Amino acid sequence: MYRVKEAFYTLQGEGAQAGRAAVFCRFSKCNLWTGREKDRAGSVCDFCDTDFVGTDGQNGGTFATAAALASHIRSLWPDAPGRPYVVCTGGEPLLQLDTDLIAAFHDQGFEIGVETNGTLPAPEGIDWLCVSPKADAPVVIERCDELKLVYPQPKAMPERFGHIQAQHYFLSPMASPSAPETGVDPLKQSNTRKATEYCLAHPQWRLTLQMHKIVGID
Repeated sequence: MYRVKEAFYTLQGEGAQAGRAAVFCRFSKCNLWTGREKDRAGSVCDFCDTDFVGTDGQNGGTFATAAALASHIRSLWPDAPGRPYVVCTGGEPLLQLDTDLIAAFHDQGFEIGVETNGTLPAPEGIDWLCVSPKADAPVVIERCDELKLVYPQPKAMPERFGHIQAQHYFLSPMASPSAPETGVDPLKQSNTRKATEYCLAHPQWRLTLQMHKIVGID
């Protein structure tokens, strides 16, 4: 049984795949936070701004088999040229993504991207693996395509992850989860400056911004 909060077709908003069309499959549940506000203060990543509780989001639901979920995700891809691309995210997708679902996605022609906190082993067959560590949570994945850090995190600064081998290294400025949807967030501005300065001093790292929020893409 697979539980999906929401699934939708859009453009990838950040990182190495920014601007690429994708179906996002947001799985329910995370191993670092319940997703409920009453538990935020005691969570590992209390800055999380994502709703991953339940299955009541757009195109969400429960799926009894991998084939059923893969078919559902395929129905959201347009009838147009270009290889279908699915981004498995959450919550924490590796709580549910398994080899059966990977095979089912591949059977539907999908290239598979995953965005994970890195605390769980990744199954074989993922085509693009993005690891985004959170606070002091232990990271067990040591090789990935993309390492993306929300910056700054006092317990998860870039120096801590020098052992992780990746093709791309990104810093994503932290924004306040309680900031209003409109107007300028001073915290985000400050963190963008800090991330910019770090990338200039450590050119292995690149700055990534949440393009989808900047240009108003859902």
